[in-house]
Amino acid sequence: MSKQGTRRLTVAQALILFLRQQYVERDGHEQPFFAGCFGIFGHGNVAGIGQALQQMPSFRYYQARNEQAMVHIAAAYARVKNRLQTFACTSSIGPGATNMVTGAALATINRLPVLLLPGDIFARRNVAPVLQQLECEHTQDISVNDCFKPVSRYWDRITRPEQLLTALPEAMRVLTSPTETGAVTLALPQDVQTEAYDYPEAFFRKRIWHIPRPRPDRQALEQAAVSIRKSQRPLIVAGGGVIYAEACQALAHFAEQTGIPVSETMAGKGSLHFAHPLNVGPIGVNGSLAANRLARDADLIIGIGTRYSDFTTSSKTAFQDPHVLFININVCDFDAAKHAALSLVGDALVTLQELQQQLQGYEVDPRYRRFAEELHVAWEQEISRCIAQHHEPLPSQAELIGVLNQRSSPESIIVSAAGSLPGELQKLWRTSHSKQFHVEYGYSCMGYEIAGGLGVKMAAPERDVYVLVGDGSYLMMNSEIVTSLQEGYKLIIILFDNAGFKSIGALSRALGQGGFGTRYVYPQQGILPGDETGEGVVTLPVDLAANARSLGAEVIVCHSYSDFAAALEGAGHTDRTTLILVATDRYVTVPDYESWWDVPVAEVSEMAQVQEARRIWESKRKQERYFFGGE
Repeated sequence: MSKQGTRRLTVAQALILFLRQQYVERDGHEQPFFAGCFGIFGHGNVAGIGQALQQMPSFRYYQARNEQAMVHIAAAYARVKNRLQTFACTSSIGPGATNMVTGAALATINRLPVLLLPGDIFARRNVAPVLQQLECEHTQDISVNDCFKPVSRYWDRITRPEQLLTALPEAMRVLTSPTETGAVTLALPQDVQTEAYDYPEAFFRKRIWHIPRPRPDRQALEQAAVSIRKSQRPLIVAGGGVIYAEACQALAHFAEQTGIPVSETMAGKGSLHFAHPLNVGPIGVNGSLAANRLARDADLIIGIGTRYSDFTTSSKTAFQDPHVLFININVCDFDAAKHAALSLVGDALVTLQELQQQLQGYEVDPRYRRFAEELHVAWEQEISRCIAQHHEPLPSQAELIGVLNQRSSPESIIVSAAGSLPGELQKLWRTSHSKQFHVEYGYSCMGYEIAGGLGVKMAAPERDVYVLVGDGSYLMMNSEIVTSLQEGYKLIIILFDNAGFKSIGALSRALGQGGFGTRYVYPQQGILPGDETGEGVVTLPVDLAANARSLGAEVIVCHSYSDFAAALEGAGHTDRTTLILVATDRYVTVPDYESWWDVPVAEVSEMAQVQEARRIWESKRKQERYFFGGE
């Protein structure tokens, strides 16, 4: 029986009850922070969290097939929800827990909130070593869950029931923080999960976490306006922070008033409608000719919500003006300070609005604006050229991307991650709304695609969701096709079969290594496994269509360009997750558009192709820059 003002619950029951009462609010809109809990049960959590979820059905439980996948689902869901809602994910101890480490890294690197609840070894220790326990001769205070520490923004191990009273508010503080969010891990020993404690009733009252819109320093804002007015060739780099802050309309108004052209990062694609005359396309390694040429000569870069990854900066070679300055608008001071920038630490929406007020009456030189608009038109023409080419006997990814872009609803969402697809999508996809382009490239995680697509569909069930995945990624993780069927969320999966790893094959050839180890072929005398060189290579007899059918998906196999167009139409009329399988030409790629990515080449080699690649690398590396700021 509970004491007055308390409630006697197990640790797991108290945890779930607490999570059910957490809400977030921004701009007056309030919603529950957790949409439920994904979980796979084992001896480490079945009697604890499993029992609590069974007892509290109002906190929806979802069954997954793979622990890594369920974290990807949660991260994708959080991204569509602008980080204002997510899932908890629970696993057993041992391999179930460590399966989630990759998902944790993805969430933290992409700064997406996910709560991880792995089971842990016995806190009372007397029965150790238990099944799946990692033993250490130097300490007993360690388990495999310590692996989560470097990839979590907050990590804790709950060894006493009352520790929930302090750990859970801290976990929520981090999860709801625009600057600190990422994976939060609470390791839960299996014995502690089942222990009862008299928790204060007040601990379970509804709590609303306000998501602020911090404003930048006034003096820094005024200084930024002065620098913009003095610039001759400014360029905006729009990152994911624009979308998370719901600042797309403000960005459009800012660009229209000032005439400053806008380039987009992978996470920021969709910040500006593709047809806007000042949208010069993606920037960097996967960038457009328009954006990369403007970046090369820009004397001022205004980075909004970007962390300047090497793909955005072309490994620090994109900005070649010797006196280029940076103004960074970012809610995180760590990112705002990059490249010795003038830092405007604040929310992208309010900062753009206040900066626009400071720039009343300012416009770039009309000739510069016309030049940017002409580049926009030229880039649109280049996209049309790329997608209009019909290759034989196998189509290219580029032309199939074009067909999908033209035939899918403007309200749809595409999902992709690793390999060659993200780069070609960033270059060629014409984005019509801020959530249409969902490509995970912070961690570039193979296997994210189908699980991420399910998370996207759960967050936006009213939209068609197209998952674009290569055969390499598909074979790594296709299990959540089953989950999509179980929960009734229809995905349209487009599986590009290029007989191996197309992206790394192209990179290998560029490094003088001939695509070594990147094609799915049998080993033969003189040919190592996966080598695509030599004559008479025999590809593997993998039946991807049969695999997808065995998981319950509807399958449409394409043998031509026209087949693919018809398959897209047919997929719209099926009643469940549908997979379209199409073989593509692994050797046809989209141009680099004056960009470069620093991948070091062997300094010494007996291979002539590697020697030549090293020579090119050394010449390109000389263009890499440091930025020290100053006028």
